[in-house]
Amino acid sequence: MKRQEFIKELTAAGCYLKRHGANHDIYVNQKNGRKAPVPRHSEIKDSLCMLIRKQLGI
Repeated sequence: MKRQEFIKELTAAGCYLKRHGANHDIYVNQKNGRKAPVPRHSEIKDSLCMLIRKQLGI
């Protein structure tokens, strides 16, 4: 999945960018306060997208 598409999906679900890390961006779900790192690769594997969704509670 393209990273930009995944970021749009996260923001539509109520998540926001908390901070930029060295290699990852940290996103937080404002509904439940859960955090997850999102890599800065242009392509993110679908299995990793599913894991990030699970970590954020989406």
